[in-house]
Amino acid sequence: MTRTPSRAEPFVHPALFYRGDREYVEGTAPFVSDGLAAGEPVAVAAPAPRLELIKAELGARAADVRWIDMTQAGRNPGRIIASVLRSFADAHPGGHVRIIGEPIWPGRTSAEYPACVQHEALINEAFRGRDVTILCPYDARALSHDVIADAHATHPVVINQGTYGVSLAYDPEGVLARCNEKLRHPPGAAAIRFDAELLPVARDFAMGEARERGMTPARSQDLNLVVAELTTNSVVHGGGAGTLRIWAESEQIVCEVQDEGCLTDSLVGRRPVRPDQIGGRGLFLVHYVSDLVRVHTGEFGTTVRSYLARG
Repeated sequence: MTRTPSRAEPFVHPALFYRGDREYVEGTAPFVSDGLAAGEPVAVAAPAPRLELIKAELGARAADVRWIDMTQAGRNPGRIIASVLRSFADAHPGGHVRIIGEPIWPGRTSAEYPACVQHEALINEAFRGRDVTILCPYDARALSHDVIADAHATHPVVINQGTYGVSLAYDPEGVLARCNEKLRHPPGAAAIRFDAELLPVARDFAMGEARERGMTPARSQDLNLVVAELTTNSVVHGGGAGTLRIWAESEQIVCEVQDEGCLTDSLVGRRPVRPDQIGGRGLFLVHYVSDLVRVHTGEFGTTVRSYLARG
C-alpha cells in the first residue's frame, strides 16, 4: 500500500508506475482514501476503465470523488491544466487538494505524445507553490521505455512497487526544449498569406478548404474560431502578418498558422480565463475547441497547429 510522503514543498508531482490492474488499484485507491479521510477534495482524471477500477475499490466512498474521463476531457493535452487540474484545484482554495491525472495511455498517437510530455513538464510550473498533489499513473508494462524515461524527466518523485524515490533524471526544462520541435507541413497543404486587411479572406479560405475536405457544418464553427483567434494573434502579436495552411490528415482537418512572433510564456493558453478578463483568451479558446494543439516557437517565429475531427 502506498502513502503520500511528507511534503517539504507544498506541491508534489509523483509518477506512479504500475503493472496490471492490481498494482494500479494498490497505487491509487489509498491515495484517494487518505485524502477523503483527511477531508481533502479529491479528483480522479483517467481513462474510463481505470476510473471503474478505483470506484469498485472505494465502494460507497466513491460518491465523494470528482470523476473525469481523461480520454474526453484530456484528448487535447493542452487543455488539461486549465480545464481539468486548475479547474478543480481553484474551486477548492485554502487547503490541500489531491488529483490523480493520467494523460498518457497506450494508444496515444505519435502526434499527441509530444504534447502530452510538454503538459507533464508544464504542470510543475503551473502548480509551483500550490498546496496540491497530482499523482500521474503510467502503465509500465504497456508503455515504451522512452515514455517511462520521459516520466522520470517530468516528475521529481517516482513510485515503483510501492516505494517512493527522487527522480535523478528530473529535467522539465530540458524536456520542454526537446519537445519544442519544428512542425513540418505536407507539400500539398493549401496556403494563404494574410495581414490585417486580409483576415476575413483568410477565414473564408479556411472554411472553403475545410468544406471541400468533408468537415461538417458544426465542426466548421470550431475551425472558424480557431482561424479567427490564430490569425488575429499573428496580426497583433506576431509581426502583423502570417501564413495560414490547411490540409486533411486521416479523419482530421489540420489548420496551421505561422508568423514571426515568439512565445515567451510557456503557459500561455493553459491558464483558466477569469470571467472579468479582457483579452488574452485566444490560445485558451484554441486549446479548448481543438482535439490537439501543437506549438513550435523560437527566435525566427512561431507555428501553432490545430487538429479538428471532421465530424
